[in-house]
Amino acid sequence: GVGRRLQGKPGRGNVKSARARAKEAPAQALRGGPRSGPIAPMDLHHFSDDPQISVFEPRPVRTPSERGPGRDWLNGPLVWAIDGDHQAMYLFPRDCPRILVWPTAKTSAADRERWFGDSPARIIAYVEWDWLERLRTTAIHRYDLPPDSFESLDDAGMWISRAAVRPTAVDTLSDLPAALRAQGVELRLTERLTHLRGLWSTTLHASGLRLRNAQDWS
Repeated sequence: GVGRRLQGKPGRGNVKSARARAKEAPAQALRGGPRSGPIAPMDLHHFSDDPQISVFEPRPVRTPSERGPGRDWLNGPLVWAIDGDHQAMYLFPRDCPRILVWPTAKTSAADRERWFGDSPARIIAYVEWDWLERLRTTAIHRYDLPPDSFESLDDAGMWISRAAVRPTAVDTLSDLPAALRAQGVELRLTERLTHLRGLWSTTLHASGLRLRNAQDWS
């Protein structure tokens, strides 16, 4: 499944359909982070460790989280997807704690220099050393999903469908480090992720996934 640190409102509000989003003019993005323009019509994915899913049924999240006023519906029965530009967030074993950062139009030169330096990476991903072997040996499955029923949450490439979705294709990814490299990700290993809490106070975008599994995080 995909992460759920999202913003949005039920109904029309801040949510846009995939087809409406595809008609918008592309936004200008800085070199480095995921592109902020519209996605290709078929460029929606769901990642799973199950290679034999014939249909994705809407279901509640496994671990409900605080969504804020009026957003509890995001814990309810939905099908989740990630767009192609942001799929690097899910090129990891399902339960692997990780932090990914990338520059945005609001990123300061000082933050870019401090965290990226001369790195040509589009995204930097931080993972604990204890997960390296599992990252090297785990295979995951990337499902391609048709966009018709999906709505954008305008948050880090996350999309939702309130209806069942039948995948159009599935690929098995057996070399996750290579898949990350192909997405322009620089992998950085660390004993703990806790010293990176300050990333959320920078002008970079920071996404943390499965941090409840990180050592000493709580």
